[in-house]
Amino acid sequence: MASLQTSGLLFSSSSSTTSSKRINAAISVPKLPKIRFPLPRNSIKEMILRGSFSNTVPLEKNAATTTIDEPFINSTAASAKEISQLYAILETVADRAEMDKNVGEQRDNWNKLLLNSINMITLTATTMAGVAATGGAGAPLLALRLSSTLLFTAATGMLYIMNKIQPSQLAEEQRNATKLFRQLQSQIQTTLALYDPAELDVKDAMDNVLALDKAYPLPLLGKMIEKFPAKFEPAVWWPKSHDFQRKSKRPGKNEWSEELEAEMREVIEVIKGKDTEDYMRLGNLALKINKILAISGPLLTGIAAAGSAFVGNGSWAAIVAVAAGALATTVNTFEHAGQVGMVVEMYRNCAGFFSLMEESIESSLEETDFDRREDGEMFEMKMALQLGRSLSELRELAQNSSSSRIYGIEVDEFASKLF
Repeated sequence: MASLQTSGLLFSSSSSTTSSKRINAAISVPKLPKIRFPLPRNSIKEMILRGSFSNTVPLEKNAATTTIDEPFINSTAASAKEISQLYAILETVADRAEMDKNVGEQRDNWNKLLLNSINMITLTATTMAGVAATGGAGAPLLALRLSSTLLFTAATGMLYIMNKIQPSQLAEEQRNATKLFRQLQSQIQTTLALYDPAELDVKDAMDNVLALDKAYPLPLLGKMIEKFPAKFEPAVWWPKSHDFQRKSKRPGKNEWSEELEAEMREVIEVIKGKDTEDYMRLGNLALKINKILAISGPLLTGIAAAGSAFVGNGSWAAIVAVAAGALATTVNTFEHAGQVGMVVEMYRNCAGFFSLMEESIESSLEETDFDRREDGEMFEMKMALQLGRSLSELRELAQNSSSSRIYGIEVDEFASKLF
């Protein structure tokens, strides 16, 4: 019995000793050295955007913690702010593109409905005037004459309004605005995908949105673009203070050389001398034709209304009413079914496109700090694609322009192969 007690005591003593050793082993963990390494940038951005970065608390004072440099956090926070601002602008740009698309479709419908309605009214009034002239007297003649006069008068008023607003030109304006807003949307998405956005990117995107709103206004009253200006001018949809390049420096070579600068100068000369000049000439011609047609339509329906009022008092009144009504229908169809206003806007937009290219190239060449220019090879490729040419064709164009100026020969080709 005593031996059992002694062995039990030894067992409990040994187990308590073992237990105490285990406890000591668990408590006396050696202190780990402090480790410094940066977290992935995307993880930090997500933590800052969620607001959970400041809530991350270590469980133990002496435990291993991740330390992050304060300047790195500040720069990441600033970048996250610009990213959120660019996403807000991106949503607005997408909304503008959809809005302009819907409004453009609506105004294209205006053009079709007004054209068909006015032509039907004019032809009906012309038919009534002709029927009234064939015979009849008394009340039937008066009814036909009065109805014809009222219809011609209504057609004159409707045609005046239609020619004033030019629905086909309005639709083309909104189509251009839709295209440019989608282009801006792609540019912002590229900035978010490839670069760390800076404050300049946010300002540039805002300026572009406001410039597009001003260039292609949606309201008809007060802000509508003048459809018959005294002088044909190219469209301008970019901000006047536009720098055309991101001012943040990019790693790597800029690939600019004297040969590339000379090539770009020759391209500018061809654009100015051929493309811009040609579209300005065609735009002026289309604008003059549109002015003549816009005046002729209401004038002819007004003459027809006056002639129809005197139908029955002589053969000449009926001839004037019927002939003027037929001519008015022809003129109206040629102007609005042929969409002459749309052609004017197309030439205005094309001339603006070449003006933008000229300013873009000149801005790059005037920048003396090569590090602040866009990469030369990338810039050359963009210019070639915008003109519908390959790089070899663009260089050949510049060589032809240079040799033509040396020998006093005019360049026989346009810079753009697209339109």
